[in-house]
Amino acid sequence: MNDSQKVALVTGATRGIGFETVRQIAETGVRTLLAGRDEARTKEAAKKLSDAGLPVDPIVLDVTDAGSIVAAVKHVTDKYGRLDILVNNAGILLDALDKKPSQQSQQVWRDTFDTNLFAVVEVTNAFLPLIKASPAGRIVNVSSQLGSFALHLDPKSPIFDFKIPAYNVSKSAVNAWTIHLAYELRDTNVKVNAIHPGYVKTEMNGGHGEIDVPTGAKSSVEMALLDANGPSGTFTYLGKTLPW
Repeated sequence: MNDSQKVALVTGATRGIGFETVRQIAETGVRTLLAGRDEARTKEAAKKLSDAGLPVDPIVLDVTDAGSIVAAVKHVTDKYGRLDILVNNAGILLDALDKKPSQQSQQVWRDTFDTNLFAVVEVTNAFLPLIKASPAGRIVNVSSQLGSFALHLDPKSPIFDFKIPAYNVSKSAVNAWTIHLAYELRDTNVKVNAIHPGYVKTEMNGGHGEIDVPTGAKSSVEMALLDANGPSGTFTYLGKTLPW
Protein backbone atom coordinates (compact mmCIF):
# COMPACT_ATOMS: atom_id res chain seq x y z
CA MET A 1 0.00 0.00 0.00
CA ASN A 2 1.05 3.61 -0.46
CA ASP A 3 1.18 6.23 2.29
CA SER A 4 -1.97 7.96 1.08
CA GLN A 5 -4.17 4.85 0.84
CA LYS A 6 -6.87 4.80 3.48
CA VAL A 7 -7.07 1.87 5.89
CA ALA A 8 -10.32 0.47 7.26
CA LEU A 9 -11.04 -2.27 9.79
CA VAL A 10 -14.33 -4.16 10.05
CA THR A 11 -14.99 -6.37 13.08
CA GLY A 12 -16.98 -9.59 12.93
CA ALA A 13 -16.34 -9.79 9.20
CA THR A 14 -15.86 -13.45 8.33
CA ARG A 15 -19.45 -13.76 7.09
CA GLY A 16 -22.72 -11.97 6.50
CA ILE A 17 -23.00 -8.21 6.69
CA GLY A 18 -19.44 -7.77 7.95
CA PHE A 19 -17.94 -9.71 5.04
CA GLU A 20 -20.01 -7.74 2.54
CA THR A 21 -19.06 -4.46 4.23
CA VAL A 22 -15.39 -5.35 3.72
CA ARG A 23 -16.07 -6.12 0.08
CA GLN A 24 -17.87 -2.87 -0.63
CA ILE A 25 -15.34 -0.68 1.17
CA ALA A 26 -12.42 -2.42 -0.52
CA GLU A 27 -14.06 -1.96 -3.92
CA THR A 28 -13.51 1.79 -3.47
CA GLY A 29 -9.75 1.24 -3.16
CA VAL A 30 -9.50 1.40 0.63
CA ARG A 31 -7.09 -1.12 2.18
CA THR A 32 -9.59 -3.05 4.30
CA LEU A 33 -8.77 -5.31 7.22
CA LEU A 34 -11.18 -8.21 7.65
CA ALA A 35 -11.29 -9.01 11.36
CA GLY A 36 -12.45 -12.25 12.96
CA ARG A 37 -11.84 -14.34 16.06
CA ASP A 38 -10.74 -17.56 14.37
CA GLU A 39 -7.45 -17.24 12.48
CA ALA A 40 -8.17 -19.91 9.88
CA ARG A 41 -11.67 -18.63 9.08
CA THR A 42 -10.43 -15.05 9.00
CA LYS A 43 -7.65 -15.84 6.56
CA GLU A 44 -9.99 -17.90 4.39
CA ALA A 45 -12.57 -15.11 4.20
CA ALA A 46 -9.96 -12.46 3.40
CA LYS A 47 -8.41 -14.67 0.71
CA LYS A 48 -11.74 -14.91 -1.12
CA LEU A 49 -11.72 -11.15 -1.54
CA SER A 50 -8.01 -10.66 -2.14
CA ASP A 51 -8.06 -13.39 -4.80
CA ALA A 52 -10.75 -11.30 -6.52
CA GLY A 53 -8.25 -8.45 -6.72
CA LEU A 54 -9.49 -6.43 -3.75
CA PRO A 55 -7.11 -4.79 -1.23
CA VAL A 56 -8.17 -6.96 1.72
CA ASP A 57 -5.99 -8.32 4.51
CA PRO A 58 -6.94 -10.58 7.44
CA ILE A 59 -6.51 -9.58 11.06
CA VAL A 60 -7.26 -11.74 14.08
CA LEU A 61 -9.40 -9.83 16.57
CA ASP A 62 -11.59 -11.24 19.32
CA VAL A 63 -13.48 -8.14 20.40
CA THR A 64 -14.20 -9.63 23.84
CA ASP A 65 -10.54 -10.36 24.62
CA ALA A 66 -8.39 -7.49 25.89
CA GLY A 67 -5.14 -9.15 24.84
CA SER A 68 -6.44 -9.72 21.33
CA ILE A 69 -7.45 -6.07 21.05
CA VAL A 70 -4.02 -4.88 22.17
CA ALA A 71 -2.33 -7.22 19.70
CA ALA A 72 -4.56 -6.01 16.87
CA VAL A 73 -3.80 -2.36 17.58
CA LYS A 74 -0.07 -3.12 17.58
CA HIS A 75 -0.40 -5.03 14.31
CA VAL A 76 -2.22 -2.17 12.61
CA THR A 77 0.23 0.39 13.97
CA ASP A 78 3.32 -1.59 12.96
CA LYS A 79 2.15 -2.75 9.53
CA TYR A 80 -0.01 0.12 8.31
CA GLY A 81 0.82 3.05 10.56
CA ARG A 82 -2.74 4.39 10.34
CA LEU A 83 -6.44 3.62 10.68
CA ASP A 84 -8.94 5.85 8.96
CA ILE A 85 -12.14 3.83 9.32
CA LEU A 86 -13.43 1.55 12.07
CA VAL A 87 -16.68 -0.35 11.56
CA ASN A 88 -17.88 -1.97 14.78
CA ASN A 89 -19.91 -4.73 13.17
CA ALA A 90 -19.42 -7.70 15.52
CA GLY A 91 -22.57 -8.58 17.42
CA ILE A 92 -24.58 -11.46 18.87
CA LEU A 93 -28.22 -12.28 19.59
CA LEU A 94 -28.66 -14.75 22.45
CA ASP A 95 -32.17 -14.03 23.76
CA ALA A 96 -34.50 -17.01 24.06
CA LEU A 97 -37.30 -15.96 21.74
CA ASP A 98 -39.86 -18.07 23.59
CA LYS A 99 -39.26 -16.20 26.86
CA LYS A 100 -40.58 -12.89 28.13
CA PRO A 101 -38.22 -9.97 28.89
CA SER A 102 -38.21 -10.74 32.61
CA GLN A 103 -37.43 -14.41 31.94
CA GLN A 104 -34.15 -13.96 30.07
CA SER A 105 -31.22 -15.30 32.06
CA GLN A 106 -28.68 -13.02 33.67
CA GLN A 107 -25.98 -14.79 31.67
CA VAL A 108 -27.69 -13.85 28.41
CA TRP A 109 -27.69 -10.21 29.50
CA ARG A 110 -24.02 -10.29 30.50
CA ASP A 111 -22.81 -12.12 27.39
CA THR A 112 -24.86 -9.90 25.09
CA PHE A 113 -23.52 -6.69 26.61
CA ASP A 114 -19.95 -8.03 26.63
CA THR A 115 -20.01 -8.30 22.83
CA ASN A 116 -22.57 -5.75 21.71
CA LEU A 117 -21.60 -2.85 23.97
CA PHE A 118 -18.50 -3.29 26.13
CA ALA A 119 -16.46 -4.67 23.23
CA VAL A 120 -17.52 -1.77 21.01
CA VAL A 121 -16.34 0.70 23.64
CA GLU A 122 -13.07 -1.13 24.30
CA VAL A 123 -12.16 -1.67 20.64
CA THR A 124 -13.01 1.92 19.75
CA ASN A 125 -11.00 3.38 22.61
CA ALA A 126 -8.03 1.18 21.78
CA PHE A 127 -7.95 2.32 18.14
CA LEU A 128 -8.97 5.91 18.86
CA PRO A 129 -5.44 7.40 18.87
CA LEU A 130 -4.88 6.06 15.35
CA ILE A 131 -8.29 7.26 14.17
CA LYS A 132 -7.78 10.72 15.66
CA ALA A 133 -4.50 10.96 13.78
CA SER A 134 -6.30 10.37 10.48
CA PRO A 135 -7.15 13.41 8.34
CA ALA A 136 -10.71 12.07 8.15
CA GLY A 137 -11.40 9.44 10.81
CA ARG A 138 -14.70 7.58 10.62
CA ILE A 139 -16.29 5.34 13.25
CA VAL A 140 -19.42 3.37 12.35
CA ASN A 141 -21.35 1.52 15.04
CA VAL A 142 -23.68 -1.14 13.68
CA SER A 143 -26.79 -0.78 15.77
CA SER A 144 -30.40 -1.72 15.00
CA GLN A 145 -33.78 -0.05 14.85
CA LEU A 146 -34.59 -2.53 17.63
CA GLY A 147 -32.61 -0.18 19.85
CA SER A 148 -34.98 2.73 19.21
CA PHE A 149 -36.98 3.81 22.26
CA ALA A 150 -39.41 5.77 20.11
CA LEU A 151 -40.24 2.83 17.84
CA HIS A 152 -40.68 0.46 20.76
CA LEU A 153 -43.18 2.86 22.34
CA ASP A 154 -45.22 3.31 19.15
CA PRO A 155 -47.93 0.63 18.72
CA LYS A 156 -47.95 1.42 15.00
CA SER A 157 -44.22 0.81 14.48
CA PRO A 158 -42.98 -2.37 12.77
CA ILE A 159 -40.97 -3.39 15.85
CA PHE A 160 -43.57 -2.76 18.57
CA ASP A 161 -43.97 -6.50 19.22
CA PHE A 162 -40.28 -7.37 18.81
CA LYS A 163 -39.24 -7.30 22.46
CA ILE A 164 -35.89 -9.13 22.41
CA PRO A 165 -34.64 -7.42 25.56
CA ALA A 166 -30.92 -8.12 25.97
CA TYR A 167 -30.20 -7.56 22.29
CA ASN A 168 -32.47 -4.53 21.97
CA VAL A 169 -31.20 -2.80 25.10
CA SER A 170 -27.58 -3.43 24.09
CA LYS A 171 -28.26 -1.61 20.83
CA SER A 172 -29.96 1.25 22.68
CA ALA A 173 -26.74 1.52 24.68
CA VAL A 174 -24.66 1.51 21.49
CA ASN A 175 -26.73 4.45 20.27
CA ALA A 176 -26.11 6.32 23.52
CA TRP A 177 -22.36 5.59 23.28
CA THR A 178 -22.38 6.93 19.71
CA ILE A 179 -23.92 10.22 20.87
CA HIS A 180 -21.42 10.65 23.68
CA LEU A 181 -18.36 9.88 21.57
CA ALA A 182 -19.55 12.10 18.73
CA TYR A 183 -19.91 14.92 21.24
CA GLU A 184 -16.41 14.36 22.58
CA LEU A 185 -14.97 14.44 19.06
CA ARG A 186 -17.18 17.24 17.72
CA ASP A 187 -14.24 19.62 17.15
CA THR A 188 -12.06 17.02 15.40
CA ASN A 189 -12.02 15.45 11.94
CA VAL A 190 -13.54 12.24 13.34
CA LYS A 191 -17.17 11.45 12.60
CA VAL A 192 -19.06 8.89 14.70
CA ASN A 193 -22.39 7.47 13.57
CA ALA A 194 -24.73 4.57 14.31
CA ILE A 195 -26.60 2.71 11.58
CA HIS A 196 -29.40 0.21 11.21
CA PRO A 197 -28.47 -2.32 8.52
CA GLY A 198 -32.08 -3.30 7.88
CA TYR A 199 -33.92 -6.56 8.41
CA VAL A 200 -31.31 -8.62 6.58
CA LYS A 201 -31.41 -12.29 5.61
CA THR A 202 -28.45 -13.59 7.64
CA GLU A 203 -27.48 -16.62 9.70
CA MET A 204 -28.08 -14.64 12.90
CA ASN A 205 -31.81 -14.47 12.26
CA GLY A 206 -32.12 -17.89 10.62
CA GLY A 207 -32.30 -16.52 7.10
CA HIS A 208 -35.41 -14.48 7.81
CA GLY A 209 -35.43 -10.90 6.61
CA GLU A 210 -36.64 -8.45 4.03
CA ILE A 211 -33.44 -7.40 2.26
CA ASP A 212 -30.33 -9.13 0.98
CA VAL A 213 -26.88 -8.90 2.53
CA PRO A 214 -25.40 -6.43 -0.03
CA THR A 215 -28.20 -3.98 0.76
CA GLY A 216 -27.67 -4.62 4.46
CA ALA A 217 -24.05 -3.50 4.19
CA LYS A 218 -24.80 -0.25 2.37
CA SER A 219 -25.56 1.90 5.41
CA SER A 220 -22.25 1.00 7.06
CA VAL A 221 -20.34 1.68 3.86
CA GLU A 222 -22.02 5.04 3.30
CA MET A 223 -21.08 6.24 6.78
CA ALA A 224 -17.58 4.79 6.53
CA LEU A 225 -16.93 6.83 3.39
CA LEU A 226 -18.47 10.14 4.48
CA ASP A 227 -16.86 13.27 3.11
CA ALA A 228 -15.92 16.30 5.19
CA ASN A 229 -19.46 17.67 5.01
CA GLY A 230 -21.03 14.49 6.35
CA PRO A 231 -22.87 14.30 9.69
CA SER A 232 -21.74 12.98 13.06
CA GLY A 233 -23.79 11.71 15.96
CA THR A 234 -26.60 10.31 13.79
CA PHE A 235 -28.67 7.12 13.65
CA THR A 236 -29.64 6.26 10.08
CA TYR A 237 -30.74 3.59 7.63
CA LEU A 238 -29.83 4.08 3.96
CA GLY A 239 -29.57 7.81 4.50
CA LYS A 240 -32.86 8.10 6.39
CA THR A 241 -32.74 9.40 9.97
CA LEU A 242 -34.18 7.01 12.54
CA PRO A 243 -35.72 8.02 15.89
CA TRP A 244 -33.62 7.39 18.98
